[in-house]
Amino acid sequence: MVAAYYPLILERTADGLHGSFPDVPGCIAFGASKAELVANAEAALALHFAGIVEDGDPIPAPSDLDAAAADPEVAEAGRLLVRAELPGKAVRINVTLEEGLLAAIDAEARRRDTSRSGFLAAAARRELAQARQ
Repeated sequence: MVAAYYPLILERTADGLHGSFPDVPGCIAFGASKAELVANAEAALALHFAGIVEDGDPIPAPSDLDAAAADPEVAEAGRLLVRAELPGKAVRINVTLEEGLLAAIDAEARRRDTSRSGFLAAAARRELAQARQ
């Protein structure tokens, strides 16, 4: 995977800090401290990008930290760059699974209208995101 850095706009709240990504609408994070906010923002970006990839949409490019658009209704408390791992090209692999598990995966993939590979990749991304929390 390739790393990219996305600007995060900080806003103080009664409970700590709120962060939003101007390049990734709808992707937000909260934290009691800057360290907690950044950790939560990295996880939010990872989950958001996993959904974008699963939907087959392109990942937005990050803007320059100083050039990132600001919301005039937000009293900025600062800006940070948050690291995100961008997905690379798909690579074919050979995996061995128990046949009952494979049948269950295939059935669930069909139910979700995705491929076996897409289902397994999404499941792996979710597990990796949970492991980072």
